[in-house]
Amino acid sequence: MSGNLCQIPAGTPVLITGATGFTGIELTKKLVAAGLSVSCLARESSDLQPLDGLDIKWFRGDVFDEAVIAEAVRGQTYVFHLAAAFRDAKSSEKDYWNVHVKSTQLIVNEVLKNSDFKRYIHISTIGVHGHIENPPATEEYAFSPGDGYQRTKLMAEQWLNEFAAETKLPYTIIRPAAIYGPGDRRLVKLFKMALKPYFLLLGKGKCMYHLVHVDDLTNTFIVAATHPAAQGETFISGSNEPIAIAEIGEIVAKHFGKSFKILRLPIGPFFLAGDMCEAICKPLGIEPPIYRRRVAFYSKDRNFDVSKMRNILGYSPRYTNREGIIETADSYAEKGWLKP
Repeated sequence: MSGNLCQIPAGTPVLITGATGFTGIELTKKLVAAGLSVSCLARESSDLQPLDGLDIKWFRGDVFDEAVIAEAVRGQTYVFHLAAAFRDAKSSEKDYWNVHVKSTQLIVNEVLKNSDFKRYIHISTIGVHGHIENPPATEEYAFSPGDGYQRTKLMAEQWLNEFAAETKLPYTIIRPAAIYGPGDRRLVKLFKMALKPYFLLLGKGKCMYHLVHVDDLTNTFIVAATHPAAQGETFISGSNEPIAIAEIGEIVAKHFGKSFKILRLPIGPFFLAGDMCEAICKPLGIEPPIYRRRVAFYSKDRNFDVSKMRNILGYSPRYTNREGIIETADSYAEKGWLKP
């Protein structure tokens, strides 16, 4: 991490949930490098290899297991709660509730037992806002979660705010935009499409997307953990401006010396196909080849105002959209995920 953003004293005990996920790995590496006493909670099935060799105390189990949480949280001064449920056909509403809501309830009740506890950093999602009819949206924009993942993320936020008001819990909520960066596969399909002769768009919308580079996002977590003005506040973490899906494709294509023509198709038939695939596949626990949420990606605009992050936390994104997209595209090519 360039610059000295971490104001937590060396040796301070901190706990990270979801440490083996893409964002969790980045945050864990930064906090270990800053000399903190880092503990991580991960499922028994999680792959620890990306963090192999780092000075980490591991706790293994589910984030909604009361005994595991009690052990992991004991003695911690800061807790970064990144754990999230898998967003796939096998995940039920109960799974989402356990990982997002129950885990939050267990953790914050435990941290209050720690006499030296400083702050709980809760990671939510901009998905709680849904489609942005009147962009750009601030943290106060209306809520409109579109699925079980987003609904339970919102439930966790709302419960946390109410609980903190009664208990004076020191906490901050961060709502990340779409997280990306080298090593993550979120944009692989989109980048592959950018290298083809035709770039497919569904519907007539602008298809605005708001990204946040994983380096900027984790820096936001670190700054929010100690900033006095972050107490009890919610922040959207994202790049300085949104970007159209087609523009992402153009950046990738141009970077690799290619070009494409945009092909727009009616979105209605794809929604119908998605609904049919989900109706057939989900009861069988099979991931649908096409589903409504992916189709809706083309119909929703995601455009957020990140000025609160800049004005209160004093943090401005270090990556422009173009810089981050090119860096990520090059990493995909190096890994063989993208063949320019």
